[in-house]
Amino acid sequence: MRRASTRPGGVLHPHAARAHFQLVRHAPADDLSPWIERHWTVRWDLRGRPPHVQETLPHPCVNVAITEHGAAIYGCETRRSGVQLTGEGRVFGTKFRPGAFFPFLRRPLSQLTDRSVPLREVFGPRADELAADVLAVDDDAAQIALVEAFLRELSPRRDTGVDRVIEVVQLALDRPAVARVEDLAELAQIPARTLQRLFRRYVGVSPKWVIRCFRLHEAAERLAAGRVLDGASLAAELGYFDQAHFIRDFKALIGSAPSEYAARCAAQAAGGALPASGATTSITIL
Repeated sequence: MRRASTRPGGVLHPHAARAHFQLVRHAPADDLSPWIERHWTVRWDLRGRPPHVQETLPHPCVNVAITEHGAAIYGCETRRSGVQLTGEGRVFGTKFRPGAFFPFLRRPLSQLTDRSVPLREVFGPRADELAADVLAVDDDAAQIALVEAFLRELSPRRDTGVDRVIEVVQLALDRPAVARVEDLAELAQIPARTLQRLFRRYVGVSPKWVIRCFRLHEAAERLAAGRVLDGASLAAELGYFDQAHFIRDFKALIGSAPSEYAARCAAQAAGGALPASGATTSITIL
């Protein structure tokens, strides 16, 4: 099994989330692991209960999600997204490694940034058949087999650009204190301008965005788990020169200041779940 190339988290207010839906992640088949990060399923049953708004943080990845409305491709989002869960439902998703959807799309991923398109627009009528087949079964293994068979039929080819992007994203993931594109480029031994072009083509966002995204993921996870005692120290560990800059970045992506987010998560963990606020209307990407 290949190492994960993105953070495993991204679900905001995780304590409240666990009370409203079930998320299960599955590793892909070995032959598809160069391209697929994981498959994921979300199921909920809120019949007789109030709706739940769930927010998630973005990842530098493409997801394919299948719902009762059909199958769609979701490009890299640059903002947090949210969806209102009501009644009973389920979603099946496949998350690609950073840059690894390029061999399937065969055009710059920047064309999909902050966008979603029906799967059939890229792969034709067979995509509608896939969605119907996946929704006709309720077993995760059977759904995974259908999706993986569909992807194998597309015959993706190994691409050295994809491999290079994954290596650089892994460096950003492993070293949250790296705050500058120039420093990341030096670690990867790639000129900064070349790195910018590589990410625009294969990922759809800049390496600077990826660096910032991973740092804020790390901060949100620590705050939700109650592992932060000193905000200034956290900011410094994540490569910020001052706490005020960290707070601005955190609030812009998460929607609240770090102290507010930590307090909300603590209340939810104690059983006093508070609703998330400011959600947009998009599919939950996990």
